[in-house]
Amino acid sequence: MTELDLLGPRATGQSLGSAVLKAVAEDFQVDEVLDIPLSGQGEHLWLWVEKRDLNTEEAARRLARAAGVPVRSISYAGLKDRQALTRQWFSLHLPGKADPDLARAQDDTLRILKQVRHQRKLQRGAHSANGFTLRLTALAADRQALDARLEQLKRQGVPNYFGTQRFGHGGGNVHDAQGWAARRALPEQRNVRSRLLSAARSYLFNQVLAARVADGSWQRAQVGDLLAFTDSRSFFQAGEQECCDPRLSILDLHPTGPLWGQGPSPAAEATCALETAIGERHAALCQWLADAGMDHERRILRLPIGGLTWHYPEPDILQLEFVLPAGCFATVVVRELVDLVPAGQTDSPCVF
Repeated sequence: MTELDLLGPRATGQSLGSAVLKAVAEDFQVDEVLDIPLSGQGEHLWLWVEKRDLNTEEAARRLARAAGVPVRSISYAGLKDRQALTRQWFSLHLPGKADPDLARAQDDTLRILKQVRHQRKLQRGAHSANGFTLRLTALAADRQALDARLEQLKRQGVPNYFGTQRFGHGGGNVHDAQGWAARRALPEQRNVRSRLLSAARSYLFNQVLAARVADGSWQRAQVGDLLAFTDSRSFFQAGEQECCDPRLSILDLHPTGPLWGQGPSPAAEATCALETAIGERHAALCQWLADAGMDHERRILRLPIGGLTWHYPEPDILQLEFVLPAGCFATVVVRELVDLVPAGQTDSPCVF
């Protein structure tokens, strides 16, 4: 599967050129935004951790070994990229125990920047957003065109596709999910099951979003849509009045697409017809998700880019800084600008 198969068309049309992302870890920096005041006391030790070229799960295992606790005692809000420089929170459940010596967990790939006690553990999805600093190197694109495109993205946002990272190399996770769906069975390993169910839901969502990008309706509400605010998981149906809500124009309120689960689409009219047609096209995957007990949820179709700024440290480097809601992908912002190519290869785009 190519990137176009897994995501869909760009909202802005053609790429403006090419660039390299993640030539080094510092080119892709992520800072978790967590709006939780920590009390300084309790049986949970919270750690603000900087990781370089290290995934979240391996960091959790290292912290558990150093603390002498099972890995199930380690919690984190979300998974972060391995090939990156990331800063995120972990919590360790240490009832009746003093703070452990975590020096053994630290090296050039992991540093503990801060630690503080709290009464509760860190819950998955507790972070509100992620802050990104991206450096696009070996940039081959017209600066004036890039500036105009970035101003456009600041005003209108980008399609909220799930990034190709969700689908594995060449869409392997989707292929595997389709195989399990055809057999109407689930993997026994919990982490594999979770990964493939997530990939299937993400793929189906992207199919709906791709159709709405193609017909231009991803940015506007239509009667029958289910609308949601940027930071809310609840939604409500749009009638004529809701389609004129001024909060749509300021990127605070958005139409949504389906995260497939049990039951029919709760949307109506044209939105329901589209989602039903795509569900019928991928009936085995949809039934597999329902059989797995997944609930029907919604995800906003449009991704507002918070605090977007940019500059050019060198003629062939573009540095971007912005904030995205949790669960959204920085690479879909970059995709609206340029094609990404591997380091040392600047004449042809990557195929995912």
